[in-house]
Amino acid sequence: MLSPATRTIIKATVPILEQRGTEITTTFYKNMLNEHTELLNIFNRINQKKGSQPTALATTVLAAAKHIDDLTPLLGHVKQIGQKHRALQIKPEHYPIVGEYLLKAIKEVLGDAATPEIINAWGEAYNEIANVFITVEKEMYKEAAWEAWKPFTVTSKELVASDIYEFTVAAEAGSGVDLTKLPIVAGQYITVNIHPTIQDNKYDALRHYSLCSIDPTQGLKFAVKLETSKGNPEGLVSEFLHEKVNVGDKIKLSAPAGDFALNEKLINQNEVPLVLLSAGVGVTPILAMLEQQIKANSKRPIYWIQSSRDEKDQAFKTKVDELLSKCETVTKEIVHTNKTERINGEFLQSKVPAHADVYICGSLEFMKGMIAHLKTLEHNDDLIHYEPFGPKMTTITV
Repeated sequence: MLSPATRTIIKATVPILEQRGTEITTTFYKNMLNEHTELLNIFNRINQKKGSQPTALATTVLAAAKHIDDLTPLLGHVKQIGQKHRALQIKPEHYPIVGEYLLKAIKEVLGDAATPEIINAWGEAYNEIANVFITVEKEMYKEAAWEAWKPFTVTSKELVASDIYEFTVAAEAGSGVDLTKLPIVAGQYITVNIHPTIQDNKYDALRHYSLCSIDPTQGLKFAVKLETSKGNPEGLVSEFLHEKVNVGDKIKLSAPAGDFALNEKLINQNEVPLVLLSAGVGVTPILAMLEQQIKANSKRPIYWIQSSRDEKDQAFKTKVDELLSKCETVTKEIVHTNKTERINGEFLQSKVPAHADVYICGSLEFMKGMIAHLKTLEHNDDLIHYEPFGPKMTTITV
């Protein structure tokens, strides 16, 4: 347990973390990955380049500093981050490396202001925080459907939108993975471990992809959007999967993970409607949720709101229509932003029932916008659930 003196020092650093936290974490990642290049096989370099990962870490560090007297309010965030860590196979031996370079970054950025007392206090605090993560993640490793990375074979590759492929993969014989006995929770993701042989890449690359279906009998299904910038491929893994990985090829996966899930207490009732709100490839976990809800209770009122640039970018159109046809009470809203306004507060006020349970998935910008609109409309926070495609801590205000 941290001493009162240590906690006092940590809380005193909150203002500087609010001002320069992202500068510290950007320096941390730069130095650590330059000196431990083996970690480039784990960390998403696109998130580093865009700044989302340093921002997420800065938010996490700031939250820990503000709650250093009692970290239990952060347990929900710890579990969410822990899910990602387990999926990426982050182990206890990685934490001392992170701690070393985080303290060095604090010293480098703050200079003489980072006194020995501050560095020592943060060293103690980091160990305390790391132990919370390690404890939570230990249980997650025990509960995982399989250990480490297992080999899978691509059995289907289907274009479901102009820039999105759905992959179906089956476990290889001898892998020890029996998909027929795998309980899939709608909203979960799998993590792909491949070695792209494009863009002069030298490292393995790990990416999370949401599962499109809760039915594993034909294999695990996940969708990948080709990430582009000014019309040119930008995402290392998405380009490799789109252009180089085909039926018969092999990839490695870690077990399904994630805490984005339907409220089980509401699935079998019909008083609280279900709103499924997505944009672009964000429809993938939302589609699995629709499938789960209909399988369990097709009488519950469902509001399906899906945004895309145009009809050819509208993913899973046929599958969505097939599932919605099984609902007894459904409202379907398709928004094509090349023809109409983007979804805004006025739209949500008119289309989303005030007592509905809302699930949202899309880009970070889409998520932040939808959450802000719903909060302005005073929608109950307990009825707003979301999964951004990117570090979730970037959407959190502490």
